Amino acid sequence: MRIKPFKLERFFDQYEFKAPYLLCSSDCEALSIGDLLALEDGAAVAFQTHWLGYTEARGAPTLRQEIARLYTTISADEVLVHAGAEEAIFLFMNAALQAGDHVIVHAPGYQSLAEVATAIGCEVTLWQTREDDDWELDLDFLRASIRPNTRLIVVNCPHNPTGYLMSPDKQRDLIDIARQHGLLLFSDEVYRLLEHGAPTLPAACDLYENAVSLGVMSKTFGLAGLRIGWLVTRNRDIYQAVQHMKDYTTICNSAPSEFLAELALRQKENIIARNQAIIAANLRLLDAFFARYESLFRWRAPKAGSTAFPSIRFDQDVEAFCRDVVEQQGVL
Repeated sequence: MRIKPFKLERFFDQYEFKAPYLLCSSDCEALSIGDLLALEDGAAVAFQTHWLGYTEARGAPTLRQEIARLYTTISADEVLVHAGAEEAIFLFMNAALQAGDHVIVHAPGYQSLAEVATAIGCEVTLWQTREDDDWELDLDFLRASIRPNTRLIVVNCPHNPTGYLMSPDKQRDLIDIARQHGLLLFSDEVYRLLEHGAPTLPAACDLYENAVSLGVMSKTFGLAGLRIGWLVTRNRDIYQAVQHMKDYTTICNSAPSEFLAELALRQKENIIARNQAIIAANLRLLDAFFARYESLFRWRAPKAGSTAFPSIRFDQDVEAFCRDVVEQQGVL
């Protein structure tokens, strides 16, 4: 496989751990290990005695049980734990797709959601959304884009970077289209449970037998350093194919990370409430900032998640603008 450089990660590599002011982060503010252990009596002692041998390749059974509780129809045996969301995306694409398959991908979005399929040799159609349409998904475009060789629809909701959240009716219609054509649906749900005043959408894996839901500790939970993500699906063929692929990458996950992820999921209400409060405070600051500088920026507050996607009104290349801001003022 020959895959193009990940542009965002290459940009971050130059600045992320040098710039004093980070406005680039896609995850919530992290906790320290001490802060996380303090959420539960006895956790610190248990962590010190936790065994550091190999873990189960699918993820610890107790961790998979905690992940399954995020869903309504899912058992622990339908959860497959990975080293972050990126490994999960990479392995799913390689397990489910082959050269010549057609894939429809929600855009703009995380580069690997389209790039891995392209590198496999798939035909990729970008399901482009637009600022002027409030980033709304156009189901008529989706219907018109389906071909005889279409294998997969990729959707990200709540959406990175725009903060878009589709309606429950649109989600049901999307799944009806996928079911009608017998297509796989890969649903990137890493910001689920971070809605701003709107109900949480059902997970796609709970609604559709051929859906694969992606989750991770990084975004909603703000625990990116754990490098724990997961796929959830009721499609046993896909599950087993991804599991077999994982034997050639990480094989199994970090034992300390699995312990801490399980702890965080048991304490999810506390962690999510803390992160929602930070987001709400920051959104108030951003609303005021963009109102003050309305002549320079367009601003649509996100409906969910911890990211937003303002645009510039003035005539400058966006990458050049970002380099100017970080190099002259230290703001990434």
